[in-house]
Amino acid sequence: MKKPSAIILSGYGLNCEEETKFAFEIAGAVADVVHINDLIAEPRCLRRYNVLAVPGGFSYGDDTGSGKAYANKMKNHLWHELQEFFEGDKLGIGICNGFQVLTNFGLLPGALTFNDSARYIDRWVDLKVRGESPWLRGIERMSAPIAHGEGKFVGAEEMLDKLERENAVAFAYTKGEMCKYQSLAANPNGSLRNIAGVLGRRGRILGMMPHPERAMFTIQLPHWTYLKEKIERKGGKLPQYGPGLQIFRNAVQYFTS
Repeated sequence: MKKPSAIILSGYGLNCEEETKFAFEIAGAVADVVHINDLIAEPRCLRRYNVLAVPGGFSYGDDTGSGKAYANKMKNHLWHELQEFFEGDKLGIGICNGFQVLTNFGLLPGALTFNDSARYIDRWVDLKVRGESPWLRGIERMSAPIAHGEGKFVGAEEMLDKLERENAVAFAYTKGEMCKYQSLAANPNGSLRNIAGVLGRRGRILGMMPHPERAMFTIQLPHWTYLKEKIERKGGKLPQYGPGLQIFRNAVQYFTS
């Protein structure tokens, strides 16, 4: 069976493309990192891929607002090609800065703005799955790290109501193991209705502020040594893979099951 293929965009300050590529490959996909200029030069190459990913980073230094300049470049050069791509049976994901890009482009609803603290935040969060999507199958809760200065999800009340009504809120921040372990608030940035991620195109596009590619292995968890001791005392073995990998596995399984 042919492996599903993923294209991971790069360039102009996106800096998580290699980790995202690795995550897709570990999950069983073929993945290519492609600079946005190369895609603009040959937009037909999109047809070769099943999944499009916009990874995290600080595109254009966030100088005009997170994700805005990169989204404008995509609008100016790839609007029709990306619309055509997602009219087919394709998947898309935007992680952190990639989420900001996809909201500014218009593929995902809402907007991301400055954290309530007005500070860059780097910590782990707990998430509860609320939406329905190929990306989220088999996941009820998970933990992953965040690293952003503009991660507060905002939007009109009518839009927020519609997201909840249509099961298009992918993740909500919740009080869980990471919050208790680190004695931190569940909602790190003031996102309305605790929204940490949303869905578009009937669940086929996922945008999320937390980084699942940074939670692929159990030893990436901040309390993995405690977990190792706890599990081994019961005669078990610490699992190799962490909670974030399932996101990428689900994308692969969507095209192979």
